[in-house]
Amino acid sequence: MVLSDVDIRRYIELGKIRISPALPAEQFGSCSVDFRLGSEFSIFEHSKHPYIDVRDKSAIQGIMRSIPVKPGEPFILQPREFALAITEESLELDDDLLGRLEGRSSLGRIGIIVHGTAGLFDPGWRGKATLELSNLGIMPVALYPGMRICSFTFEQLSSPVSVPYYKKASNKYAGQTQPLASRLTAEVKNES
Repeated sequence: MVLSDVDIRRYIELGKIRISPALPAEQFGSCSVDFRLGSEFSIFEHSKHPYIDVRDKSAIQGIMRSIPVKPGEPFILQPREFALAITEESLELDDDLLGRLEGRSSLGRIGIIVHGTAGLFDPGWRGKATLELSNLGIMPVALYPGMRICSFTFEQLSSPVSVPYYKKASNKYAGQTQPLASRLTAEVKNES
């Protein structure tokens, strides 16, 4: 069951959904809340590296460069470019709720994709959301820290999960406060 705005506000009051900093009224939709774009981005330095080796942790971390953006200044996302970003807000979910991150249609209509695959936030999630930004359009787009970039919807589970995300030994992104590069290497090594 997707929570309505009434239930989202009630769950926030009960502490089942924790969002910091607190959201102003204009960030609440009828069944979602908007999160804002943070000020840190990460991009691949593709001109220096011929490919990404998913088995080499240092290779993935080493080919990304962090770009902090000052307040009021834009981050320009070029056509066909990919960048990681972070939300301004942190989110914590109780053990019986999941969150879903969705892009905003206003951005989609100018070619900006906010996430490619990582839209589900497990029960027990704690941290900021990393955004997988892509520009599918043919023109560069200026994105500003503090602008509304995505929305979250929330679903009530039938019961609390046995092991919430933050307690899983295999969790890779709990508590993140900056856009983290892929931590796929541990999985690929174990699957070989």
